[in-house]
Amino acid sequence: MQQTPQQTLPTHVGIIMDGNGRWAQKRALPRNLGHKQGAAVFQKIARHAEKLGVGYLTVYAFSTENWKRPQQEVEGLLGLLRSYLKDMQRYEEENARLRVIGDISMLAQDIRQNIRLMEEKSADRTGLNLNIALCYGGRSELANAARRLAQEVREGRMAVEDIDEEALAGRLYTAGQPDVDLIIRTGGERRVSNFLLWQSAYAEFVFSDVLWPDFGPQDFDDAIAEFARRTRRMGGV
Repeated sequence: MQQTPQQTLPTHVGIIMDGNGRWAQKRALPRNLGHKQGAAVFQKIARHAEKLGVGYLTVYAFSTENWKRPQQEVEGLLGLLRSYLKDMQRYEEENARLRVIGDISMLAQDIRQNIRLMEEKSADRTGLNLNIALCYGGRSELANAARRLAQEVREGRMAVEDIDEEALAGRLYTAGQPDVDLIIRTGGERRVSNFLLWQSAYAEFVFSDVLWPDFGPQDFDDAIAEFARRTRRMGGV
């Protein structure tokens, strides 16, 4: 693919990385091997997005609903997360700033500590802003933001009449970041699955039949090209 003109490059891309388990099952492999392959693809796509000049990338790594999966699969996913956090120096050269969004109180203490360390070590980087959505759900994010606003009103730090869209957005996990422009979902499904519900109000969606472990830089480029072909009116004419 030719280099995407900067004016048509999305500032913020979200990815629902779907299809790891089905990829493994098609090959008669354990589902966790699909997740392992998917983790490697995530690293490759994050690096590629940074090279293209994407400013923000949010990946849906583990939803609040994923806790319902078989224990062995959940443990495998958390094991991959531990390995990733221990090897977080892989992004030094790319100069990426990493953040985790979601309710990480549900995670083990060692994982939470490594998340905070990772965020602190990358806080001053100026490259790709990489959000990893863990224990994340769009509805719970909105409920959490509403609770924060209610608490501020109760404490007298905010008046009810001052609550507007900007105030709520400022209490989301992505506060201070631009709304997502493009959401890519792999694996053939056509739904948002509780991902960035507020932030995707005017996002473009590209659905790919490619299972996430098979998703490559060219597939990402194709999604960017599809985004560039669309006319975004944002409710206007």
